[in-house]
Amino acid sequence: MDREKCTEVILEAKRAKGLTFQELADRVGRHIVWTTAAIMGQASMDAPEAEALSGMLDLDPEDAVLVAEALQEIPMKGSLDADVPVDPLIYRLHEITQVYGTTIKAVIHEMFGDGIMSAIDFEIDIERVPDPKGDRVKLTYNGKFLAYRKW
Repeated sequence: MDREKCTEVILEAKRAKGLTFQELADRVGRHIVWTTAAIMGQASMDAPEAEALSGMLDLDPEDAVLVAEALQEIPMKGSLDADVPVDPLIYRLHEITQVYGTTIKAVIHEMFGDGIMSAIDFEIDIERVPDPKGDRVKLTYNGKFLAYRKW
């Protein structure tokens, strides 16, 4: 089973069982964002994680094995086309980078020096923050700073 089909099978079973991404993450023993990224084909699980997830979905035995195998494959990272995304939520994240990217870069360089924030040694958290004017979304990016090496 390829990763795209695997994602489709998992999401359909998730809907059919009325499960949440948090419930799946709890079963796998990982953070909700990491688990969802793995489901969406952007991270790979180890065998116990993949088997825990596939076992939770009430798939027929053959599909459960194929899903568990696919979840362990090292994925091709990057799920978006090179064009500007059209989904409104993903577009807004793209827009944030377009508007604030150079500012974020300047502040990071001032605080840390010449380097980058790792997307490999990286965590993200998503929180709902109650607000009387409408609840807010709080995204926290937490990546290791990697200085450029001189040679």
